[in-house]
Amino acid sequence: MAPEARSIAGRTKAFRFVVLLGIVSLFADMTYEGARSITGPFLGSLGASATVVGIVAGFGELIGYGLRLISGYISDRTRRYWTITIVGYVINLFAVPVLALANRWDIAAALVMLERLGKAVRTPARDAMLSHATHQMGRGWGFGLHEAMDQAGAMLGPLIVAGILILKGTYREGFAALLVPALLAVVILLAARMLYPTPQDLEATSIKSPSAFPGVFWLYLSGVSFIAAGYADYPLIAYHFGHVASIPRDWIPVFYSIAMGVDALAALLFGYLFDRVGFGILIGSVFISAAFAPLVFWGGFWPALAGVVLWGIGMGAQESIMRAAVAKMIASDRRGTAYGVFNTGYGIFWFAGSALMGYLYDISIAALVLFSVGAQLLSVPLLWIVRRQWDANPS
Repeated sequence: MAPEARSIAGRTKAFRFVVLLGIVSLFADMTYEGARSITGPFLGSLGASATVVGIVAGFGELIGYGLRLISGYISDRTRRYWTITIVGYVINLFAVPVLALANRWDIAAALVMLERLGKAVRTPARDAMLSHATHQMGRGWGFGLHEAMDQAGAMLGPLIVAGILILKGTYREGFAALLVPALLAVVILLAARMLYPTPQDLEATSIKSPSAFPGVFWLYLSGVSFIAAGYADYPLIAYHFGHVASIPRDWIPVFYSIAMGVDALAALLFGYLFDRVGFGILIGSVFISAAFAPLVFWGGFWPALAGVVLWGIGMGAQESIMRAAVAKMIASDRRGTAYGVFNTGYGIFWFAGSALMGYLYDISIAALVLFSVGAQLLSVPLLWIVRRQWDANPS
C-alpha cells in the first residue's frame, strides 16, 4: 500500500476508534449525569440534610479526581488499559441503577461515591488509549470530538430523567430507567475492545519518556489549576438560582442542559482550532469563560443564561484542549500516569476552589465573583509561558 493510502487508512481507523469510545461516553454520561440531576433531592427524600448532600457531592468529586493518580500509574505499570477501563466503567455505570434499591441515605451516599470511584478508575486508561488515536487525526479534533459526544449524553440524561418525573414517575424509576444506557455503554465498550485490542498501534511512533515529567507539564498543570479553582460547580450556580429566584425553578435543569449542549459544540470548535492555531487558543478561552461569574451571580434571567453559555464554552474548551495538550507533552508509555497526575491536581484545586466559593457565597457574592474571575485570570501568565515553550518545540 502506498504511504498516502496507508496514512488515510490509519486516520480512518483512528477516527472510528474515537467515535466508538465517544458513543460509549455518550451513553455513560447519559447514565450518571442523568442520575446526578436528581441525586440531591433523592438523598433529601431519604432524610439527608443539606450539609450531608454537600459533603457527599464534594467528597465524591474528590474521589473521582484524586484516585486517578493511582489508577493512571497502575495502567502504565501493568499496560492493562482495556481491563482497567472496562472494570471502571462497570463500577461507574451500574452503581446508578442500584440507587433505585437504596432505602437509606447512607447506602445511597455510598453508591454515589462508588460511581465516582469507577470513573476515577477508568478515565486515565481510557484517555491514554484515546491519545494514541488522536495522534493520527489531530489531538485537538480527536479529543474535541470525544468530548462533544460525551456532553451530548450529559445533555440528554437529565432531560430523560426530567421527562420521567414530569410523567409522575419517581426518583427510583428514574434511576432504574438509566440501566438501559448503562447496558448499551458496556456492550459498545466490549465491542470496541474486540475491534481494537491494541489501541497503541494507532500511534506509529512510540517513544519512551524519561523518568521525570518535563518542566512544561508542571507549569501547565499549575496554570490550569488556577482555572479549576475559579470555576464554580453547577450545583452552586443552581443553588444561587433557587436562592435568589433569578430564574424560574423549572428552568434550572434546562439551563444545565443548555450548558452541556454548548460544552459539546465548544469542544468541537476549540479542538479544531487547537490543531490549527496552537496552544494560544486555550488562553483565549480563559478570557471568555472568566466572564461567566458576574453574569451568573449578579444578573437576572437573560444575563444568567449568557453566563451559563460562557460557563459551557469554558468547560468544552478545557475538556478538549487540556487532554490534547497532555498527549503532546508526554511520551506514550507514561500517558496513563500523566493523565492521573493531571486530573488529580485539577480535581483537588477544583474541590478547594468550590469549597471556598461556597464559603464566600455566605459572606459576600461580590467576593465570590472577584475570586472566580481573579483565579482564572491568574492562569494566563503561566499559560503564556507554556505557549512560548510550546511554540519553540512544535511536534
